[in-house]
Amino acid sequence: MLADLVLVAHLAFVAFALLGGLLALRWRWIPWLHLPALAWGVLVEVAGWLCPLTPLEVRLREAAGSAGYSGGFVEHYLLPLLYPTALSREGQVLLGVGLLAVNLAVYAVVLSRRWAEKLNS
Repeated sequence: MLADLVLVAHLAFVAFALLGGLLALRWRWIPWLHLPALAWGVLVEVAGWLCPLTPLEVRLREAAGSAGYSGGFVEHYLLPLLYPTALSREGQVLLGVGLLAVNLAVYAVVLSRRWAEKLNS
């Protein structure tokens, strides 16, 4: 059960890193949480690191008598949903760059709206 909780937290973090910038359109304080999460997500993907939640989940599953898995969270859970083949190093870098590109576009919209608000007030 704890492993499943870690899995849900990990999925929530990935979703927040990818799309959390959209929340900045509503709440001005979100970038203070989102930008560090985004930086971590990009760094993990581009540097080829494993998020610490991955080995924690694997250990919890093994402690409960289930089989763990090798590789990273993205490779094990998300990649089978997105791609039919295994994640290559180049693919991992592309995911990190894509994560950054999506959020640069989102924050460009956020900043343009805020500048427009300042000009109109």
